Amino acid sequence: MQTKHNQRTGALGEEAVTRYLIEHNTEIVERNWRIREGEIDIIALHPSGVFAFVEVKTRSSLVFGHPFEAINRDKAHRMQRLALAWLATHGCLGCDYQIDVAAVLIGSNGAHSIEYRAKIL
Repeated sequence: MQTKHNQRTGALGEEAVTRYLIEHNTEIVERNWRIREGEIDIIALHPSGVFAFVEVKTRSSLVFGHPFEAINRDKAHRMQRLALAWLATHGCLGCDYQIDVAAVLIGSNGAHSIEYRAKIL
């Protein structure tokens, strides 16, 4: 039961960040791109031509810490490897890219806040 709640919470967070990016004139290229090594939540293209590979961490409370605390060095490096794999499989090696993270806090009333950090590596 908890897993379904977590999946639902995660999906709500990803949808909120997708809307946030679109509102900031960023094109959503792909969502939930997955290979054996892992998944990229959102792949976006900034107006400047830079690809952003976005990891979204969503929480309904801070009981287990701030969402950004879930991004450690290993997770950041895995994201970089996944980003390079996406660029390679889409003929974009050499394109400018960055790894971004978004923390979403969803309140019991459904309201949410987004904290977005670009270029974590």
